[in-house]
Amino acid sequence: MRYSYGGFGAIPPVVKNLLIINVIVLLAQNALPAMGIDLMDNFALYFFKSEKFNIIQYVTYMFMHGGFMHLFFNMFALWMFGRVLESVWGPKRFLLYYMITGVGAALVHTFVNFLQYESLRSQISPQNFQMVVEEGALLLQQGKVYSSEPLQKLQLLLNTPTVGASGAVFGILLAFGMLFPNTQLMLLFPPIPIKAKYFVILYGGLELYLGLSQPGSNIAHFAHLGGMLFGFILIKYWQKNTTTFY
Repeated sequence: MRYSYGGFGAIPPVVKNLLIINVIVLLAQNALPAMGIDLMDNFALYFFKSEKFNIIQYVTYMFMHGGFMHLFFNMFALWMFGRVLESVWGPKRFLLYYMITGVGAALVHTFVNFLQYESLRSQISPQNFQMVVEEGALLLQQGKVYSSEPLQKLQLLLNTPTVGASGAVFGILLAFGMLFPNTQLMLLFPPIPIKAKYFVILYGGLELYLGLSQPGSNIAHFAHLGGMLFGFILIKYWQKNTTTFY
């Protein structure tokens, strides 16, 4: 079944509501600290060994953002590609896809962090390890980090939250490339046309390279790849088990 929501500029309901919710949450992030409420502490995604971790963060983190530009680029991509997918899939399937890829991105990000956590634990003495667990968060709040690189990495791993819809957005990008592989996209830098399937392959390859070459980066490259991975699996499942699939 093909859905239609009017002219080219029309925004289908799920995309529209996601845009509204994300904007409201960012406004709340900026306004509520004045009242003593920090949404980051409760709804950003912390590593599961952190005292601040809560299972609901696997969902809530994707509605939090690190600032206006972070929000803008994610929401622009959601609007640009998401409205096309929702017009083809319909609201329910599109929302399911968005949520699964967002949660999947967080799970892959957690798995990569867990590998790093285990590696650091083998490099640090039990006494120093426990010291970072007990004191690292307070020191970070004071703007202090450990001088030892392994201790600093562990301190940041345990106490730095992850936010953003990027994992779900990369899932949307992957879906667009799979459903409309020969659609011409115009890059901004450099301003050249490229087919959607090649854009997705290049972008995915770049994320993999950056994830492997820049461990500890403040950009969650493997979360982006996780969104694409879960999106690929879900689309292949739908293609295999659905009579009609666009």
